Amino acid sequence: MDDLTRLLEDDLQASLPEVRLGLSRAGVIGASKAIRISYGGHEKQIAADIECTVDLDPAQKGVHMSRFPELFEEAIEEVVIGEAFLIEVLAEHIAAHIVERQQALRAEVRISARYPIERTTPVTGLPTQEMVSLIGIAAASSRGVRRLVGVEAAGINACPCAQGLVRGRASERLLEAGFDGDDVERIFELVPLATHNQRGRGTLYVGTQASVNAEQLVDIVESSMSAPVYELLKRPDELFVVEHAHLQPRFVEDSVRMSLRDALATYPELDDADFLLARQVNLETIHSHDVVAERYGTAGELRRELDGGDPAERHTELREWLT
Repeated sequence: MDDLTRLLEDDLQASLPEVRLGLSRAGVIGASKAIRISYGGHEKQIAADIECTVDLDPAQKGVHMSRFPELFEEAIEEVVIGEAFLIEVLAEHIAAHIVERQQALRAEVRISARYPIERTTPVTGLPTQEMVSLIGIAAASSRGVRRLVGVEAAGINACPCAQGLVRGRASERLLEAGFDGDDVERIFELVPLATHNQRGRGTLYVGTQASVNAEQLVDIVESSMSAPVYELLKRPDELFVVEHAHLQPRFVEDSVRMSLRDALATYPELDDADFLLARQVNLETIHSHDVVAERYGTAGELRRELDGGDPAERHTELREWLT
């Protein structure tokens, strides 16, 4: 019988490729692991999806793909079993571990986990559990490590445009019915006006070495929309959410701008070189398409634009900042 151990000595991945072209990313995605993380002084064991890629040199045929799961296990054993970390710190540890073991120029790790947040309903005060996504991203190289913490949360956006149309038509009808202009305005102040609603998914990333609380980021994202959503709602709670949403209609663009403004206000200690990204996707109800808005850049770029009102000369992208 052939000695199959000799196959372990063959390192085809280290040989020269047929096409001498470096790759921006090569690695493993969709690896699911149980991890233990720490937030708000509490530890939770949750399921997470991990992806890890490395920059591939043009003189190297491939990455040792089969070693990634092994490296995940080693890294998780070292940095999770012994101590529960923030999700972005865990991503940083794994990225540094991969660079060392794979002898890569650069490694990038993304960890995404569904995380339960305990809430109470807005009127009846019943306990309910809301699931949000926690995201940790890190890039490691010989120059050091950069990391981000991100969250994704759901909410409702009530469309301002349709509400404006309803307001105009309702005003005409009320004036025709004999109400004067002051009465019409008073009615509009008291009665929420109809519009179409959009289920929204808001995302917010903050890239910094400073301490950032993920649950605080969730609050910022939810507050940027017309109203939060709850898994459990009794009828008084439903009334509150619907009225609340229609009293503060928001465009998808509004949510992105408010998220970034409020993140900078919440964390004034962010360095100008730190990074932020906000993204909002609204699922349309009267169209077959959905809508999206996004803005990214360094804290300095965003602050200067907020303070001066002039468009920023450039928007630093996530991949650029990580590199």
